[in-house]
Amino acid sequence: MDSKKLYIIRHGKAEEHSFSKEDFNRDLVEKGIARSLAVAEKIKTKISPIDKRTLIISSTANRAAQTARIFAQSLGYPEEEIVWEPTIYEAHYLHILKRLNQVSANYDRVLLFGHNPGLSDLIDYIANEYINLKTSYAACLTLEEGLDYSTLSANTARLEHVIEE
Repeated sequence: MDSKKLYIIRHGKAEEHSFSKEDFNRDLVEKGIARSLAVAEKIKTKISPIDKRTLIISSTANRAAQTARIFAQSLGYPEEEIVWEPTIYEAHYLHILKRLNQVSANYDRVLLFGHNPGLSDLIDYIANEYINLKTSYAACLTLEEGLDYSTLSANTARLEHVIEE
C-alpha cells in the first residue's frame, strides 16, 4: 500500500493590502498567476494522472480560490469538484488539521490551498519541520505508512520537499 500524500500550497502573490479592499477580496497579481502556473506544472509531473483518489480543498478567499483554480486547470481536475472551505481563511493550524481529519480514506492525494501562518505552522506540527511557505510554493508531505487523513496529527507526516517556481 502506498502512503497518502498531502500537498500544502500557499496562495500566489496577491495585491498589496489597502484600505480600499478587504483582505479576503485581494486578487492575484500577474507574478502570482505566473508562479502558480509554474508550480502547478511541476506538481503535474509528480501526480499525473489525476483521478478520483485526488481531492482539492481551498480557502474561499479570492487569492487562494484563484490559485486553486489555476492548479485545477493545469492538473485537469474538474473545477466543480473543488471543495471550498471558508474556515481555512485566517485559520489556526489546528483548525486546518481538523478539516483535513474529515477527509475520507478513499483519497490518496490531497491538495490544500490556504494562507500563512496557518499552513507553515501546520507543516511544523505534522512533520516537525518548520518552513516559511512562500507564496505559490507547495510542500509535499507523505503520511506515515498505514495512516490516512483522519489520523493525521503531530509528527505523523514527513516533509519530502518544497516545490517552488
